Order: sequence, then C-alpha cells, then structure tokens
Amino acid sequence: MHGDGLSYGYGFWSLVIVNVLFFLFFILSFIAPVKRREWRSMGVTTAFIIALFTEMYGFPLTIYILTAVLGSKYPSLNPFSHESGHIWVTLLGGGPTMLMLIHLVSNGLMIAGFLIMGSGWKLVHASKGGLVTTGLYSRVRHPQYSGLLLVTIGLLIQWPTIITALMWPVLAFAYYRLAKKEEEEMEKEFGEAYRKYREEVPMFIPRIAGNA
Repeated sequence: MHGDGLSYGYGFWSLVIVNVLFFLFFILSFIAPVKRREWRSMGVTTAFIIALFTEMYGFPLTIYILTAVLGSKYPSLNPFSHESGHIWVTLLGGGPTMLMLIHLVSNGLMIAGFLIMGSGWKLVHASKGGLVTTGLYSRVRHPQYSGLLLVTIGLLIQWPTIITALMWPVLAFAYYRLAKKEEEEMEKEFGEAYRKYREEVPMFIPRIAGNA
C-alpha cells in the first residue's frame, strides 16, 4: 500500500472490481429491475457505486482536488496514501478512535440497509402480486428503496468524495420518481385500498412516534 508506485494514486483496481460486483450483486438480488425506468434508476445506482469505489481504491480524484485547493494546509504529510483517503479522519484530525467510529456508523447503516432490502423483498415475494401492508410495509411504502438509500448513505459516510456527494441527490430523486410511478400503477390496480394505505404510511422515512 505504500510502495513508490502508489505514492500518487492507489491503483488497487482489483479491489474496485470486487467491491463493485459485491455491492451490485446484493442490490440486484433485492431490487430486481424489469421495466426500463427501473433499469434507469439502477443505472444511476451503478454509476454511484463505480464512482465511489474507483476513488476508494483506484484513483483518488477528490484528494487531488482538495490538495490543489488547500495546498500545504491539507492536514496530511502523505495525502495520497490510502489511509489519508479517509477524509473525515484527515480533515478532523482524528486517529484510530475516529476511524473506528466512522466504520461503526457507516457499516451499521449499510448492514441495516441490506437487511431492510432483504426483508422487503421477502414480503413482496410472499405476497404473490398482492398488496403488502404488513411488516416493514406498515412503516414505509418503499422499504427496499429506503434500504438502498441507507446503504449509499453509509458508503458516503465511510468514503465521501466530491463526485458521489453530487451524485447522491440525483440517485435519491431517481428512486423518488420511480416510487411515484409505481404508486400510480398500484392505485390503478388496488384502488381505494392503496389510496388509504398511501395516506397512512410515509414513503421512505418512518414516523418516529406512533402511526398517526
């Protein structure tokens, strides 16, 4: 990790490929795109994940930009080492404790996100095309998308980059639009039952207290 060939870039392209495939495998397992609009949203997700892991293990573009802007004020003796790519740790002057805290928070969000996506998929699969309003679906109308957003937020916390920070709102809006289109179809299929459900249950973020 610290050889001369990696002094000005990470170059761990095998790790980029492995991590991109790993995350896409699990996401596609729980959110199986079929329609063109679903694939468009998945395309945004794929671009986000590729961009993030490219900077995490491949080419640290954000570090180049920050060092160009901050110059000698950038708080790292070797900003292009992989350890210095942990921007929160570097900029906030943290050490092993902060690094551990960031990993606990980010990994916790990612694990929670995948668990939510998996639980939502099981409920939909078991319904055999029926209207699902129980379990996670009694808390949010689109738990699988909520889980995906949690996973991507966890990734952003663990390894923030300029590109992915700009891409995340686009990703969130893509799934908001997709959810709205799906709800139009659900209302046509289930009528008043779905309209009542939509009025009572939030889209992505559960209510903190009660179900009112």
